[in-house]
Amino acid sequence: HVQLVESGGDSVQAGGSLRLSCVISKMTVNRYCSGWFRQSPGKEREEVATISSDATTHYANSVKGRFTISQDDAKNTVYLQLNGLKPEDTGMYYCAADRPVCGVGSTYDFTYFGQGTQVTVS
Repeated sequence: HVQLVESGGDSVQAGGSLRLSCVISKMTVNRYCSGWFRQSPGKEREEVATISSDATTHYANSVKGRFTISQDDAKNTVYLQLNGLKPEDTGMYYCAADRPVCGVGSTYDFTYFGQGTQVTVS
């Protein structure tokens, strides 16, 4: 069955950077839409970035210019580079895959989800 495994979360100071990785098994990453979203206590889930099968990227306004989503087809891995981190970026970051409409904020939900990796910015 399809599995998504995230890594790379850490505690960093404001202004710092992290790179999150999501290894996807049993699914060819460049054939599907993939994305990252985050969840913080007391806040709604926020989708931050998506990448479509043709590598078109989409970002939430809150992270545009600071975060970059990419994928490595050979490694079947989706990345999220986080630069210029702010305390409000703190949260659990989840990778997700397979959705018919890839733009951020789509009403469609993803089919597959990872377990999440924690990002804490102080």
